[in-house]
Amino acid sequence: MRIFWLDEAEPEYSVYDFDNYHYYAGTNLQVGNIYPRSYAQGFYEGMSAQQSKDIVNLVRCAWAGSQKFGALVWSGDVDSSFESLRNQLAIGLNMGMAGIPWWTSDIVGFHGGVNTDPSFRECLVRWFQLAVFSPVLRMHGDREPHGKPLSDRGGGLCSSGASNEIWGFGDEVQAILVAHLQLRERLRPYLRAQMQQAHEHGTPLMRPLCYDFPDDEQAWQIEDAYMFGPDILVAPILHDGRRQRAVYLPTGCRWRDHGSGEIIEGGRVLVADAPLSRIPVFLREGSPACDMLS
Repeated sequence: MRIFWLDEAEPEYSVYDFDNYHYYAGTNLQVGNIYPRSYAQGFYEGMSAQQSKDIVNLVRCAWAGSQKFGALVWSGDVDSSFESLRNQLAIGLNMGMAGIPWWTSDIVGFHGGVNTDPSFRECLVRWFQLAVFSPVLRMHGDREPHGKPLSDRGGGLCSSGASNEIWGFGDEVQAILVAHLQLRERLRPYLRAQMQQAHEHGTPLMRPLCYDFPDDEQAWQIEDAYMFGPDILVAPILHDGRRQRAVYLPTGCRWRDHGSGEIIEGGRVLVADAPLSRIPVFLREGSPACDMLS
């Protein structure tokens, strides 16, 4: 399967005076929002004409209807910070609820990360943990410090960013990331089932608690945790230095703490331990996810 990485699909402007930009269909004020959808549509139709099947393209921007044209949207060249990480959770949930289930982000952001900085490494781990429980897991970013250019011509004129592989951030971080990659692998059957639902019905993989528990009034108030499919409740660590956090477990079922194995009745708030090596995750008792992650 051929895939395009379609950057700057907004498009990107040098001057944000939208009256100055005109397209065949009108000014940017009139048609700017539909531009990224048409951008994805053009590639989709061109690839279809070349007999491509199961078309999916990674794209930086989208609008209502982009999902019809194989748009896998990432959140762009965002900052490497915990503040930006908190934004990613909101973005992922809103994208899913807007009907675009295929979403991802640059793990630990694109800009501003020094790969030897302990604070950056902590943010990387927490971002990676959230990304394991998102539709698509991917590393990308411009890491510091940059190395010298590799050549005096062509692409070699560009300086090379620091290592961004999972083994490039020290042994402790590598061990945590490897463990979470193995966790993601165990989730493959669950992910396939949820992606089939997304394909057939537009069901978001990431969704707020109220999506699955609409009769639970407290579930409507939660903004810092989410469901990953119907059976996995994810409570990411979104602030630096945190090693525990409060988690609300919706009523109507029992939950298994993935970290401790404890079975907990829903409808209550608890304080979950969250050492750097663990993201608080709770599994609906009796669900397929419980067996996969046991």
